[in-house]
Amino acid sequence: MAKFKYKARRSDSRPAEGFVEADNLKQAQSLLHERGYFIISLKEQASNIFSNQFIPQGISFPEMVHVTRQLSTMITAGLNIDEALLILIQQVKKARLINLLKKIEEEVRSGKSLTSALEKYPRIFSPVYLALVRAGEASGKLDLVLERLADNLEKSRDFRNKIKGALVYPTLIVSGMVVVTFIVMTVVVPRLTGLYKEFDIELPLPTRLLIGTSDFFVANWYYILIFAIVFFLLLLKIRQSKYGQFIIATFMMNIPIFGPIFKQSTLVEITKTLAILIESGVPILSALAIARNATNNIIFKDAFDLAAKKVEKGFPLSDPLLENKMMPSILGQMVAIGEHTGKLGESLTKLSRYFETEADIAVRTLTTLIEPLIMVILGVGVGFLVLAVLLPIYSLTSKF
Repeated sequence: MAKFKYKARRSDSRPAEGFVEADNLKQAQSLLHERGYFIISLKEQASNIFSNQFIPQGISFPEMVHVTRQLSTMITAGLNIDEALLILIQQVKKARLINLLKKIEEEVRSGKSLTSALEKYPRIFSPVYLALVRAGEASGKLDLVLERLADNLEKSRDFRNKIKGALVYPTLIVSGMVVVTFIVMTVVVPRLTGLYKEFDIELPLPTRLLIGTSDFFVANWYYILIFAIVFFLLLLKIRQSKYGQFIIATFMMNIPIFGPIFKQSTLVEITKTLAILIESGVPILSALAIARNATNNIIFKDAFDLAAKKVEKGFPLSDPLLENKMMPSILGQMVAIGEHTGKLGESLTKLSRYFETEADIAVRTLTTLIEPLIMVILGVGVGFLVLAVLLPIYSLTSKF
């Protein structure tokens, strides 16, 4: 299929130009006439295998939200999609986003749907995004769907930032403790305790433990480093197998304090995604297939795969969810209520808010407990180090 560049006038005498894809020149003319265009010029464009090569793949989350909300606003105001895209191109400032929007506008102006244009960039637009845009175009409610999608993107961003913010502090502290311990054991302690070995005194137990640990680190630091690298690579390898993913997911959800955060955050993403898909008119089986990809947790993926198979056989969605012991009972119960009342999307929205509240409680619990816990660990460590260093000095001074 060839691409033709055209200049034309619309039925209201406004100028128009862009590209149209057709098998030949005659078909391109027919497509433009069907749109009510009076053709001024129409030329075939030479094919260029590099046409999409420089489309960037790194559109930021705030840019995605901005584009979605602006499109919703302009379509609500009565503009066509191609007109809204042209205005949006003039508003944005970043070159990579301008290039992307120009490519999408060319596809739409050539006669393709917005969904078809967005599908060419799967690294930017997720399956959920594409499914919702497709449903909006099919139902004629693209403006409402885009507005709801922008709201959902903003809420997801805020929720993820909240979870990440809660996990950054303990992660940095633990990482720092590991690095400092390694440096102290391999550099500092040998210099402090080397002097004690020259004296003919019996070293106290804490000092002997400290020296023994330090000697082990000094003599085997390269083995420890190799072991850490091998362990990390092995963990990556295990994650590639389904059984390994299951073990890791089970472990992550059962870690004290951290486990509830991982579980509740996963439930928030799945229920929120499923709610917005169903409320936008996406069929239940398609919605389940898309929602399962909202998480990397293999346990929940398998649960929704099983649920989709049961629904395909005619069972209500609540049945497999209630039977699965890994799922909280409230999930199946609320889905059952939604199915009976015909308001499944509304029930799932309430569920996502409930799980988000539970996740917030888990985050607050983490921030409340983690600081005193870290202080206790640091206090014990520093106390042991001071005791191990000062006890031999006390023994030496008592001899004189």
